[in-house]
Amino acid sequence: MMTRIVPTLDDRSWQPRARRVVLWSSVFALVAVAVALAVVWSWRDTLPDPLASHWGPGADAPDGFTSLPGLVFPTVALVILGCAAFGAIGLLRGAAAVTRRMVAGSSVWLGGFTASLLLFVTGTQRDLADPSQARLSGWALAAVIVLPLVPAAVAALLAGGDRPAPATTPVAADAARIALTDGERAVWIRRANGGPGLIVGAVVAVATVVLAVVLREWALLTVPVLLAALFAVMFAYTVRVDATGLTVRSLLGRPGTHIPADEVERASVVQVEPLREFGGWGWRVGRGGRVGVVLRSGAGLLVERTGGRSFVVTVDDAATGAALLNTLADRSRR
Repeated sequence: MMTRIVPTLDDRSWQPRARRVVLWSSVFALVAVAVALAVVWSWRDTLPDPLASHWGPGADAPDGFTSLPGLVFPTVALVILGCAAFGAIGLLRGAAAVTRRMVAGSSVWLGGFTASLLLFVTGTQRDLADPSQARLSGWALAAVIVLPLVPAAVAALLAGGDRPAPATTPVAADAARIALTDGERAVWIRRANGGPGLIVGAVVAVATVVLAVVLREWALLTVPVLLAALFAVMFAYTVRVDATGLTVRSLLGRPGTHIPADEVERASVVQVEPLREFGGWGWRVGRGGRVGVVLRSGAGLLVERTGGRSFVVTVDDAATGAALLNTLADRSRR
């Protein structure tokens, strides 16, 4: 029988770690933007007034202009609001390490992207008498988007993993199980892939290729390449249940997660609605701090683990996977 996902309560022991991650990642983002602002301010006497702030299709000429404060203040406000939003997710929903990694990586990328964009937009206009002469390099813009991914990836690694937390109570008595004889081994493996998110991403990739060809902005072709890599890590997973517990890995090995069998309190089947419960498809953080690999609506394998954490993955034959995981979790207590 399937049930709906409901928010879970936890013991809040994860909060100190979440606070530290939110603090240092937010500080990095704000310091990066502050340094960029200091550099831009030192250029103020060499910049035109107003500044070009927006480029139309093809980036042949700017079609929007603003003052230096008009460019800086909204940009800084965007970073502050972004860090506040990511920080709220970390502080309120950061029980799982993967959530804290997402928060750290997102905050650091936002700060790096914004700082780079400020330097790029203003730096190309230094010593220009007429801001309408400013040109936007597609390759430079691609670098502004891609390069901040490096510190973001480092930040995600520095956020750290979950500490071991073996269960002190048996697996729920009413949880489904599979009969295995003593010494008998069993492994359950399924693929989870596709779904509406992949279709949306494919449409965006094709549209970007068409746009790059029409505008002859070949730098834009880096976007579908990045999207293809993103699809490989966000919309294709191997789901495995064995004596060690549950392992979910993307096609490229990252991202991934492992839930030790001795931390499993109950595995079951739930009905998943990605948009309502997780706000979309892919590797998501949903209501109650639940982490999920949600690629479609329908049945999912839900694992409730120690520390009030839970994980769900939409996969075929979830009932068999859940029953075997409960059985192997029983064995891990012996």
